[in-house]
Amino acid sequence: MTMAMDAAAMDAAELPATPCVVVDHGRLEANLRRVQAIADTNGVRLRPHVKTHKSVRIAGMQVAGGAVGITAAKPGEALVFVEAGIRSVTVAYPVVDPDRIDGLLAAGRERGAELRFIADHPDGVAALAAAARRHGVSLPVLMKVDVGLHRIGVDPDGPAALDVAGRIAAGPDLVFAGLIAHAGHAYGASGPSAAADVAEAERLCLLGVADRLARAGLRVDEISVGSTPTVLAQRDFTGLTEIRPGNYVFLDLTAVRLGVATLDDVALSVHATVVGCTDRHAIVDAGSKVLSSDLGPHGTTGVSGFGRAFPAGGPFSGDGLVVEKLSEEHGFVRLAGAPIERGTRLAIVPNHSCVVANLATELVVMDGQGAWPVDARARVR
Repeated sequence: MTMAMDAAAMDAAELPATPCVVVDHGRLEANLRRVQAIADTNGVRLRPHVKTHKSVRIAGMQVAGGAVGITAAKPGEALVFVEAGIRSVTVAYPVVDPDRIDGLLAAGRERGAELRFIADHPDGVAALAAAARRHGVSLPVLMKVDVGLHRIGVDPDGPAALDVAGRIAAGPDLVFAGLIAHAGHAYGASGPSAAADVAEAERLCLLGVADRLARAGLRVDEISVGSTPTVLAQRDFTGLTEIRPGNYVFLDLTAVRLGVATLDDVALSVHATVVGCTDRHAIVDAGSKVLSSDLGPHGTTGVSGFGRAFPAGGPFSGDGLVVEKLSEEHGFVRLAGAPIERGTRLAIVPNHSCVVANLATELVVMDGQGAWPVDARARVR
């Protein structure tokens, strides 16, 4: 594998010191258009999850392209986007302490933003109701349903589904907005067909819960689903009203492994410089503090290495070289032939772009776009 950089492909002004997280602007735009087209074609709303990029600039591109709003992971993360002018935000994380959303509710009221929350337990319903009363607002709440990830969410077949939905609908401070789910276990699928099977099982599960609630007198106006693999592989959107993928903006080796994307679709890479060479490895200046030690979403197993390295400035062609191991500041790129000269710049496609973006303070966006801040970085509360 030749590791010479194509100097003509990258302007010197676009080459900051390494390591840095680089985004291909053209691929980013193509990924945004692809999923918006899926939403438009199938008559569902797109409310992308911003935990992947945490960038106000990219969220603005998503909304300008047709998204109805955004999904955020934590109240502090949501606050960044509300203050930046996003008018509709779902906080897709269970609230158990009403104090945690005080700042967000105040900002939402001041800026006229719609804020939506989720609940999967009576304690969460009570916390949201207490916060709503304190701020004199009525909060839309979606009930989270466990469709197979077994992380949070009510059992779709158990009594909790009727209980939690009934509690949301019963009080004057909350409005039952519908159902929400995340089929994150699709990241463990063997390929696009298996991911599509997970998506269909999620859809049928939620329609079944909606039918149970309707028979109990609770109207379900919204059914919201998320995850990039399921959205990209979904065969049938009937009955769904909203999709919430996040990773699709950048994609990564996980999406490639699942067969829902190709390397030509991946918009994010980590640029690193070879600083040393052994008989087995090229040593680069990007370690776990940049690439993360994540093998993929939701504890992915069976993955070889921590990324694939390619010549910077060129296409991601072939299999690349495996980033075999990491220390904090160094990556060990397994050689497949001759040593790589010190000073050579590599582009590493990571296993999981979401964590890589969160570790960066800025995204170096190619095609003359400059550096975009990761505005909601480290907003973990």
